[in-house]
Amino acid sequence: MKVLAVSISERKGIKKHPVEYIELIEDYGIDGDAHAGKWHRQVSLLGVESMEAMKEKLPTLSAGDFAENILTEGIVLYKLPIGTILKVGDCILEVTQIGKECHLGCEIRHIVGDCVMPREGIFTKVIKGGKIKADDKIEIVEK
Repeated sequence: MKVLAVSISERKGIKKHPVEYIELIEDYGIDGDAHAGKWHRQVSLLGVESMEAMKEKLPTLSAGDFAENILTEGIVLYKLPIGTILKVGDCILEVTQIGKECHLGCEIRHIVGDCVMPREGIFTKVIKGGKIKADDKIEIVEK
C-alpha cells in the first residue's frame, strides 16, 4: 500500500494539480490547499483502482482530477471504517468520512456523466503532521 501522487488546489470547486510533496499541519490539513481548516474533511484520498475504472469512459484522467489530495494504490479505502487510523509516510490520519455529496459544478460528472469520489473517496483529519510524497508507504494502524 503506497502513495502514487499528491495534489493540491488553491481554490475550492476545481480539480487539484500534482505537486512534489504536501505538508500536513496537525488538526488543520494541507498547507496551501483550499480545503484546509478546522473541520473533518482536511485531506481526501482516492484509490487509483477507482480512477482506473473511470478511465474506460475518460482515458485522459490523471492524479488530482477527482480533487483528491492523495492518490493511493493497494488499499480499498472506501471499505475502511470511520475512525480508522492510517500512517502515511510519517503522518497520522484519521478516517472521518466515506464518500460525499458531489457538488453541482463537478467537472468530471459533466464530462463523463459519473464521478467516483462520492462513492469511493475518503476524507481524513490530520492527527500528526509532516510531509507526504509519492512512494510513501501507507499502513493501517488501527480500525
